[in-house]
Amino acid sequence: MIGCLTGEVVALEAPTVLLQVHGVGYEIDTPLSTFCQLQKGQTITLWTHLSVREDAQLLYGFAEAREKTIFRTLLKVTGVGPKMALGILSTLSVDLLIQTIEHDDINTLTKVPGVGKKTAERLMIDLRDRIKALQHHSTTTASTLQSTTDNIATFSAHTAVAEAEAALQSLGYKPLEAKKVIASVKDQHTEVADMIRAALKSMMK
Repeated sequence: MIGCLTGEVVALEAPTVLLQVHGVGYEIDTPLSTFCQLQKGQTITLWTHLSVREDAQLLYGFAEAREKTIFRTLLKVTGVGPKMALGILSTLSVDLLIQTIEHDDINTLTKVPGVGKKTAERLMIDLRDRIKALQHHSTTTASTLQSTTDNIATFSAHTAVAEAEAALQSLGYKPLEAKKVIASVKDQHTEVADMIRAALKSMMK
């Protein structure tokens, strides 16, 4: 099992990072909370989860070990696969997810792409007890929707909009929906991470 990888970021294409480790390039899918912290040339450690299927072996990576723990916890819920789990962690920070479960806030969960009412209810039931183990880590504030993106990557202006739209589509948003919400925030932001963050906040209202 590959528990973590430390290497150089050589390519970024939301939500996938190509991490070079001792001459080997690993393609790793990440939640946007992690992706938006990365920049080319950066050396970083990602906490990884290896998913083995009949047709593929897929790596998922996280900037924080706690995100990896939550990701694995989400996968234990019936009907939740890696794509949906990444979507949840991209839309909700770990602290906000904990707060959402604690307060039985189904409306917030259903704003995540691909999560309907029945899935949200199942998440509430299955996660309520498991999430208690993480309560002592929670430092929830009114602004917990904003992920830790202090060291976000910068992209050239002519590709920023397309990159942001692609990132939202990777979470399950429809192309027209992604295009519309990015168009509503692109004039206020020049960097992809800022556009994504603003778009996600807009859709959570």
